[in-house]
Amino acid sequence: MAKTEQLPLFDAGYALSETPAAFGGTLGPTHDLITPSRHSTPNRSTQIKTEPPPSLPPGAKWREIDTPHQAIGFTLVRSKRRSIGLQITDDGLRVTAPQWVGLGQIDDAVVQKAAWILSKLAHYQNRKQRLAMAQTQWRGGGQIAYLGRQITLALGHPGTAPHQFEGNDLQPAPGNVLHLNLPTHADHTRIRDSVDTWLQARARHWFGLRLDDFHAKFGVMPKQWRLSAAATRWGSCNSAGHIMLNWRLVHFEPAIIDYVIAHELAHLRFMNHSRDFWQEVERLCPPFKSARDFLRGHDPASLPLL
Repeated sequence: MAKTEQLPLFDAGYALSETPAAFGGTLGPTHDLITPSRHSTPNRSTQIKTEPPPSLPPGAKWREIDTPHQAIGFTLVRSKRRSIGLQITDDGLRVTAPQWVGLGQIDDAVVQKAAWILSKLAHYQNRKQRLAMAQTQWRGGGQIAYLGRQITLALGHPGTAPHQFEGNDLQPAPGNVLHLNLPTHADHTRIRDSVDTWLQARARHWFGLRLDDFHAKFGVMPKQWRLSAAATRWGSCNSAGHIMLNWRLVHFEPAIIDYVIAHELAHLRFMNHSRDFWQEVERLCPPFKSARDFLRGHDPASLPLL
């Protein structure tokens, strides 16, 4: 079983049951680059907002039920999964359930997990408020952070490609435009999903270029690497030489990304956070301390930000 060292970080949303992605098998203990989180159970006198999102996914329904704590609203999505799933997203609580499960069972699951749900909603909403995360970004004219620069979203692109970037996508400038092949009236979830698809593709390309550069300069290269969407990790490395990098790092400027890559590459030699490990990080990325301090103040679960 491969031992894993991981770079702590945060992801987009919570799942009731979260497990790190693996490379075709079960990995051993992990060590992550994670920003400490502060969880608290809301007081019963505190009402947590559970409002309907601006729009619902196709086929989804908005449902509200009473619980011993307070009324909870959620987006109900039917799927082919075998069990009921609860997840906190940008739009609040999403419940995914098989077609054959009755509403009574779904409501019972929400009631049973009400304390957990409200705690996660409160924590998530507090972070969003602290980081001024607004839904209005998912619209034509909205802005998103890409490689440390604010780029603008435009809808109604008439071409056949789903995305077209107006500018140098390796050296973006403030005000560059990302054209989306979506109608101007597209709902915020379609816009967000389209942008995320483009960002993940750019992350894969950029991370690959940076790994090649580290290899050319220092002779270090993982045996395998892939993108991660972990909720609590910026990256991870296991003793088999496999590295995972959170795709949401693509929101940050290149120096921040380089630190995360260097952190994971250093774990190829030292599966710990010893003095030798940090010396290796500094060898690969001399100005790593400012990037490390920056990441400690940012939570990927609330990205995009900046």
